[in-house]
Amino acid sequence: MSDGADRREARRFNMTLPLRVLPHEPHGSELAAQTRDVSYRGLYFLAETKFPIGSEIEFVITLPEQVTQSNDVNIRCLGQIVRVEPTSNGRMGIAAKIERYEFMPAAATAA
Repeated sequence: MSDGADRREARRFNMTLPLRVLPHEPHGSELAAQTRDVSYRGLYFLAETKFPIGSEIEFVITLPEQVTQSNDVNIRCLGQIVRVEPTSNGRMGIAAKIERYEFMPAAATAA
């Protein structure tokens, strides 16, 4: 029985995956990051930038061939930042819940 300290509702997988955070502004730039752990409801990733808690975030997670047993698979997600914390290496640890996602067609990811 859990003591309530771990409120996760979905099993997390410790996976270091490439992550691209998409800009909100038309002329903004993408931010490259990497996941530390992932579930179907959320993720924790490391980045050089701090995000405001409660802000909306759009990102693309790439599942590599080693995971999918075929080609790389890109998943576009829309979520919300729920926690931000500094890490020992100077990067920010960011927890986000996933509200929606879609698998991107191969043609859309080749660009």
